[in-house]
Amino acid sequence: MDLLYYVRLARRNWLLILFSLVLAAATASVVTSNTPPKYVATITMLVSGYDREGSLSTAYQAGMLSQQRVQSYARLLTSRRMISQIVEGGDVQDLEETVTAESIPSTVLIRATVTDTDPARAARLANTLGTEFPKLIDEIERPTPHSRATIKVTMVDRAAVPVEPVSPRPLVNLALALVIALSVTVGSLILRDRLDTTIKTDEALQQASKSSILGTIGYERDARRLPLIIRSRGRSSRAEAFRSLRTNLQFIGVDQQPKSLVVTSCLPGEGKSSTAANLAITLAQAGWRVILVDGDLRRPRIPRYLGIEGTTGLTDVLIERARLQDVIQTWGEADLAVLPSGQIPPNPSELLGSRGMRNVLAQLTETYDMVIVDAPPLLPITDAATLAAVCDGTLLIARYGKTRREQVVRATEMLSSINARMVGAVLNFAPAKSSQYYGYGYGYESDAEVKGTRKSKVKVSANA
Repeated sequence: MDLLYYVRLARRNWLLILFSLVLAAATASVVTSNTPPKYVATITMLVSGYDREGSLSTAYQAGMLSQQRVQSYARLLTSRRMISQIVEGGDVQDLEETVTAESIPSTVLIRATVTDTDPARAARLANTLGTEFPKLIDEIERPTPHSRATIKVTMVDRAAVPVEPVSPRPLVNLALALVIALSVTVGSLILRDRLDTTIKTDEALQQASKSSILGTIGYERDARRLPLIIRSRGRSSRAEAFRSLRTNLQFIGVDQQPKSLVVTSCLPGEGKSSTAANLAITLAQAGWRVILVDGDLRRPRIPRYLGIEGTTGLTDVLIERARLQDVIQTWGEADLAVLPSGQIPPNPSELLGSRGMRNVLAQLTETYDMVIVDAPPLLPITDAATLAAVCDGTLLIARYGKTRREQVVRATEMLSSINARMVGAVLNFAPAKSSQYYGYGYGYESDAEVKGTRKSKVKVSANA
């Protein structure tokens, strides 16, 4: 993971990051406003030993004794015995939690602090602690009740009434909340992105399918309601994407140009039927003699998309109840030929793998420039693999953010195991930056011009 990865991840999820920061700032503000201010009063005390003789050795011994007592006195300051001499009743436990004491390193000084919501009370309790603690030490450090204590404690600095509270600190709370929110949000996004194996880029699809990417079809809001590209006179980014797909198909295998193409996907709902229909329409608009075969004998979609009758079709031909030329329909201004699926049979796999299906495909490839077969998904059933084995090529459709890498790998391995030729893959429903058609100042190449170009090429090749 490099810096560019984080930048792209942040750009894709900037709204979520902004929302988390705003929520953190609001939470910090609420917590700060509802937290009562706390004030700290501090006293300093000196621990010293009595030098009875005034000699150097006794002074040294008194100093060593004082240093040994400092650590113990710091703990004794916060003991229940000491606190109970300052307050009485239930306040002893509360005050124990607010009194702290520490020894200053390399000295015989003890610093004690009292935290309270009332600054005056904090100072009063701290000073009372500084007055009562020397009395306690004088009492417990006497060898006998009538002798003099060996250690004495003196309050050096009295506590003043604090002016500024030590908490809450609005800026610190805000900064801490923002850092936590940013860390949690970015960490969650990175974790989700690493655990998410769905296809979201052309590079990921290319690596998973081990084939070339022939096109990227952008997402449009009206595509589900109006799946065909004939609306808006074909002037949309989605229509342009299918024209680009048509162009890329023309450059696949110059010496082995496929004449029959299976369009399938890994799972249902990835847009294979709409892709097959729009690709057939685009090729027909360019002057190709195209036939669209609805090879999904389980859940046919082509008749509904094109608005044609689909009760009679491929299944009737395969069981020899109708002739092929009698069930082929013509659709649209481009005279697109369509072979519906017909009635849903009880044995789709057997029909699609029969000799009759091979004969149908052979007849269609002799009559048309391109036979596009809309097949069922690859992974749930074997129908698409059966068709892919008898057709010249297979086009795999993957849906952005839904199809997973492992599913594409499995589908590719399945096609490879039956020696099916995979001509490429298409990333469908990709987020489009703009729904406007591509202008670039060059204008469109009209379908009439493309059709004329296609017909001229056919004529020249025929003369040749």
